Amino acid sequence: MVYAMSDLHGCYEKFAKMLKKINFKDSDTLYILGDIVDRGDGGIKILQDIMTRPNVIVIQGNHDFSARRLLKMLCMPENEAEYEKAREHYAFWSIDGGQPTYRSFVALSFEEQKKILSYMNSFLIYDEIIVNNNTFFMSHTVPEKNRMLNFENLLWQEFIAGEPEYDKQYFDNKYIITGHTPTAFIDPDCKGKIYKKNNHIAIDCGAVFGNPLGCIRLDTLEEFYVEGN
Repeated sequence: MVYAMSDLHGCYEKFAKMLKKINFKDSDTLYILGDIVDRGDGGIKILQDIMTRPNVIVIQGNHDFSARRLLKMLCMPENEAEYEKAREHYAFWSIDGGQPTYRSFVALSFEEQKKILSYMNSFLIYDEIIVNNNTFFMSHTVPEKNRMLNFENLLWQEFIAGEPEYDKQYFDNKYIITGHTPTAFIDPDCKGKIYKKNNHIAIDCGAVFGNPLGCIRLDTLEEFYVEGN
């Protein structure tokens, strides 16, 4: 079976409960569509878990990108100028949820820090797969429709910080699956639930804000939810 979830934001307990709920096995595949870290306390713990699982594929989110870049610059700077630049950006990152990630990271050994940064550097920008005769394009987010249909001219940043047009159907022959935007902001009736419309499946249910963590099985489009801290 192939599963997808997104925007864990350090919610390690919910993540662990979800793996149990779906009975995640070595023969299954899990896509995590970004924003593993920041806001919650367990982002580094989730990374340490999934980096040992070859059947977990991670797609980069904007928080993952910022965390990896700043953690390297703060903890392994190439020069003093790089370190000072990171310090300038730390305040904004901290306000945006980076402080729990930084605290957990600096408590690790230098070798473990290097392993985690190397792992985060391997995250994909997007992926497209076929499951049960359905095509799924997966990324943390996507840009507006006209930009997406002009794919060869897209910038990679548009897949971690783009603004989708959820009211438009981008493709007739494939699904788009994204996170990034809590579904309550897409449709208030979808608060804490997965959003499905116009061949777009949005799976950030806002777990770190007290809502359930959502997960979807691509083979059947069945939805799974877990509550908790």
